[in-house]
Amino acid sequence: MRNTFLLLIFILNSACSTITDKNGTSNDYVRITGGEYRPLYISKNSPKEKVGTFYLDISPVTNQQFYEFVNRYPQWKKENIATLFSEDLYLNHWYQSQDTWKPLKENLNAPIIYVSWFAAQAFCQSKGKRLPLVAEWEYTGMASETRADGSKEEAYNRLILNWYGRPVTDKEAMLGTKANYWGVKDMHGIVWEWTEDFNSALVNGDSRNDGTIDTTLFCGAGAAGATDPSNYAAFMRFGFRSSLQAKFTLPSLGFRCAKSVSL
Repeated sequence: MRNTFLLLIFILNSACSTITDKNGTSNDYVRITGGEYRPLYISKNSPKEKVGTFYLDISPVTNQQFYEFVNRYPQWKKENIATLFSEDLYLNHWYQSQDTWKPLKENLNAPIIYVSWFAAQAFCQSKGKRLPLVAEWEYTGMASETRADGSKEEAYNRLILNWYGRPVTDKEAMLGTKANYWGVKDMHGIVWEWTEDFNSALVNGDSRNDGTIDTTLFCGAGAAGATDPSNYAAFMRFGFRSSLQAKFTLPSLGFRCAKSVSL
């Protein structure tokens, strides 16, 4: 299964190599200065993970932006997408108009949902970007409004837990939370977000170099000895990512793009 997943990534990269325009502008993303963070699932005594400097979109990708993308690259339209790259629920929240599917006008500025990892990665590559790594997402997501690391702020942690405790509804959430320390918005409380290496949590520390690992399996690294057993929000993200497969399309899952810093 691992070889199949790698083959799908190769096919996707080949398909997207012809649609990259690299015209992303600096007013839709911000520079995140690199640093260190300690992943949830490693020991407190383990070295922190280094995160290099990168760019990250200020907000999640919207229905309007994704609609423009599929019109430019029709192979990613609901009626055209290969079953290899998505489930049947792909863009299920859009409506059919004649021979194509469109988002409702009132939801144009809501985050895109019901989109697979393959489609999300293709969108980012068309902008000369990519999906963020788990480490990049978590590093940025731990920032409060005033600090790069808000993990020790009780009020901030309570706010995140309240967000994560809400049930998912059919009503599409609109963007609009305040920017965090980095200037990034809506990382919590709107939608879950795809990451480029979402299944990296399936590999435990003793087997990261094992080429025989089946990366479609569910969580392969236990929570025992985790960095902070009280960090329920991080456990929820860890468990959610561990349950995903690249073709999944869910009503609570969207994405934003990242961009590497040129050396």
